[in-house]
Amino acid sequence: MNGGKPRMKIVNRLRLVGAAVLLFPAAVSLADNSTASELSVDTGERVPLHTVVPKYPESARRARVEGEVEVCFNVDREGKTRRVAVRSSSNRAFEKPSKQAVRASTYKPLAEGTELSGIKTCRTFRFYLNPVAIELPK
Repeated sequence: MNGGKPRMKIVNRLRLVGAAVLLFPAAVSLADNSTASELSVDTGERVPLHTVVPKYPESARRARVEGEVEVCFNVDREGKTRRVAVRSSSNRAFEKPSKQAVRASTYKPLAEGTELSGIKTCRTFRFYLNPVAIELPK
């Protein structure tokens, strides 16, 4: 009976995080009914040119695993991401696609004579499965 308690805590946590997803409507639906969304963007004063949403890992989708990853990085003068690292993660399966998405994203280059800020930028990605209604045979 001890296994039931942690499961209830996880369900409550997912509901709480699910509510946060609604506050940031940057979700992108994929054809396989799995979604990766960006919960928050803290780009400092840098302007994103191309933002990439991570792909849902096939193994995690098949296992019906959901999770969240916070990735922190720096943006250089040319607008490329550098020093990409995972700050926190609920499941290692989501770390690699999240880091790849951040590396593929670009920012507007700094104008000549503009100082480069030493502020580190962080993004949080939420991976969740979309419920699918199926019709049962009669």
